[in-house]
Order: sequence, then C-alpha cells, then structure tokens
Amino acid sequence: MRAHSFLPALSALAISTAFLFASPAMAEMVKYKATLDGGQQSPAVTTKGKGTATLTFDTTKKKLSWNVKYSGLSGPATAAHIHGPAAAGENAPPVIPFKGKLKSPIKGSATLTDAQAADLEAGKYYVNVHTAANKDGEIRGQIEKAM
Repeated sequence: MRAHSFLPALSALAISTAFLFASPAMAEMVKYKATLDGGQQSPAVTTKGKGTATLTFDTTKKKLSWNVKYSGLSGPATAAHIHGPAAAGENAPPVIPFKGKLKSPIKGSATLTDAQAADLEAGKYYVNVHTAANKDGEIRGQIEKAM
C-alpha cells in the first residue's frame, strides 16, 4: 500500500522531466577567446601590439557579442573585424565589421547566419585590428572555444 502513495509523485516527476527535455532547447551561451599579436598576421608583423578578445555566442538567438582589448599598437586602430573563413595562418576577407569607436575596448554584437555560426564553431574565424602603418592588420588572433 505504501508504494501506491509514491506513485503519483513519481508520475508527476516523470512527466515534468519529459516536458523539460521535450521543450525547446534553452539558449546555450558558448564562450570563445582569441589572443592577438603580430606573429599571427600572415605575413607576420613586428609590433609591440597585443590584445585579447572574449566572445559569447547565444546559440538560440545566433547573437555573437565581443569585447576586444588591445594595447601597444603603432597608432590608432583604423579598422577592426572578424575575418573568415580561414584556418590559422590563412587570410580571408572581413565578415563581421566592428562598428563605432575602435578605441580599446571594442565592444559590440552581431546576429550570425547559419553558415557564419558553423564557421565560428569550426574555428575558422579570426579577429584582426588594422592601423595606418599596417593596413592589412597589425594584430590578429584565431577565435577558439574558451575552456
């Protein structure tokens, strides 16, 4: 008889669990990072410039947010973007421009297409900061999942 008193509670728990797993997936926030320096430019650039990028990707909204900090550049940043698709050491065109003020830190966000989200996940994007002295980019860093 005592087992019957637990049956409704177990049934409710089972149903709740089923709804949790059957409901639309909760947004996953995936964290990425990049370490920027002149050695990652292709060809490499001799510079005292360095930087870091922290990025967060909301898988449901497909929104990528970034915070890029840098210092030691040869002059003011004239442009900054996410380039791709390209593996480390390869060059590719800009796909996501950083708009607004390019002073450190550069903060912003963009909504990605499915193809862009796949390239981000595959590690085929890099952050690049350009200066007047280094029009093709002074510092660069491949974007990878943060551990």
